[in-house]
Amino acid sequence: RNMSSAGPEGRKKMRDCDGLIDSLVYYIQGAIADHKPNDKATENCVCILHNLSYQLEIELPESYAQSIYMQRRNISSNDRTPGCFGTRSRKVKEKQQDTPLPEEKSNPRGVEWLWHSTLIRIYLSLIAKSTRNYTQEASLGALQNLTAGTGPMPFAVAQTVVQKANGLPSIRTMLHISHPTVKKTAVSLLRNLSRNTSLQNDIAREVLPDLVSILPESVPGSDIACETTASVCYTLYNLTQSSSHNARLLLNADGLPKIITISMNDSNMFSKASKAASVLLCSLWSHTDLHNAYKR
Repeated sequence: RNMSSAGPEGRKKMRDCDGLIDSLVYYIQGAIADHKPNDKATENCVCILHNLSYQLEIELPESYAQSIYMQRRNISSNDRTPGCFGTRSRKVKEKQQDTPLPEEKSNPRGVEWLWHSTLIRIYLSLIAKSTRNYTQEASLGALQNLTAGTGPMPFAVAQTVVQKANGLPSIRTMLHISHPTVKKTAVSLLRNLSRNTSLQNDIAREVLPDLVSILPESVPGSDIACETTASVCYTLYNLTQSSSHNARLLLNADGLPKIITISMNDSNMFSKASKAASVLLCSLWSHTDLHNAYKR
């Protein structure tokens, strides 16, 4: 666990170690099957996998990544840009929703486990069943890492979490946990997921009222609470920017007074949260059909 946080070279060596990742996954699967999601070894295993998933899309060798994530469409040779998971054009990136997702292997080995749907479901199971804060945080953090990029792998993981594995209820529960870093990581994961336009309505329907409910009534009193508040505002921004319906959901959840209060603080310590709230307010005002409701 300590070595897995030693930096990029350490991560690469551990990812390349024959059987290591397979063994970690095997152990966690056994712990879940034996109804022991809270043992220390399971926590250690998940924390290692969390660390090994950090910057995965960037650090995988290009040749290896291309063999897994070859795009199933012809890309014009004069508009190609190298991507960590295969060559893809700017047009493909802009129309990510139209790009067929890669097929995953039925029997993953080694590093292939790190983004496989089976491991994604394991993380979601641990989030739901474990009461150890470090295990919860590491599971959420691994999913946060895997959804952080812009290529087909993060997009596929996000779709698995939201639509295929029905992970939002478990993540939503973590928003209301008292442990501040678990809550912060859950919000950061939702922020990543909310960047996918095809998932925004599902996310808004499932967790938007909860996101509003965890916004503080006044300016947060600590750095970690300030970062969490900023992430909530940016997540709400993603969910409401292109949807008047979702903006009305925020309004009906009494989010506007909280956002105004947070935006009005000009203290340097809380500038990150107040800036995020101001960006959200500006975006909400762009829905002209809601102006009368805002004024009321």
